Amino acid sequence: MRETLMGLDVSDDDGYQAYRDAMSPLLERIGGGFRYDFTIGKTLRNSAGHEINRVFVIYFPNRQAQDRFFDDEAYREIRGRLFETSVRDETIIGEWEVDAKHSLA
Repeated sequence: MRETLMGLDVSDDDGYQAYRDAMSPLLERIGGGFRYDFTIGKTLRNSAGHEINRVFVIYFPNRQAQDRFFDDEAYREIRGRLFETSVRDETIIGEWEVDAKHSLA
């Protein structure tokens, strides 16, 4: 299992929710999903160089599935239409591999 901890600066909550609603079925179809999802009210330390008001962990069965998902034409259309207009910045905070027998999923 491959997991990524992301930080976003969301500028349009409704637009971002529409993005999540549209892309989630594609993500779930390949065995991925969201493990944690937080809105952030106060940041104590941030080296990203931009605000972060949303933090989440997204997971995929493996790196190949992750790459296929982000390269998928349907996903790219959804991202261009909804994500790009509702998110000012994004930061990959961390990525890791989880052994299936130790996964919390």
